[in-house]
Amino acid sequence: MQLSTKSRYAARALVELALEYGQKPVKLKDVAARQEISLKYLEQVMFPLRISGYVKTHKGSKGGYVLAKPPQEINMYDIVKTVEGSLSPVDCVDNPDTCQRIDNCVTRKVWVGLKEAIYNELSKISLAELAERQRLIHQTMKKDQSTEKE
Repeated sequence: MQLSTKSRYAARALVELALEYGQKPVKLKDVAARQEISLKYLEQVMFPLRISGYVKTHKGSKGGYVLAKPPQEINMYDIVKTVEGSLSPVDCVDNPDTCQRIDNCVTRKVWVGLKEAIYNELSKISLAELAERQRLIHQTMKKDQSTEKE
């Protein structure tokens, strides 16, 4: 199972918004430039996040995107599920009626466990945590750059 670029780009974009949470809206073109993502593709990635209520847009010259919820209330599972859809490895996990062998299938428990493991792992990580990690990386990079100049 492999997640698409939508998940990776959505997570990176929302970390950018989390870094600016409570401040001014962030222009999507700035996020696209900093994250080296096509603006057109990023617009498509952000659409389901807006529809699902994770981000809001503000119009006008000072407009842009903001998180609609505090970063600690949004986790990686929320993001990935919003842009990817179901994270079930097989259809019968979400839709038992799709399989005639549901009552005697020994592998279904494996697939259910895999979905639960994905949920448990992704739901542990909030946008606030990722933003803090990003801040630490930026601080380390600034220190390294200032040391190189000396």
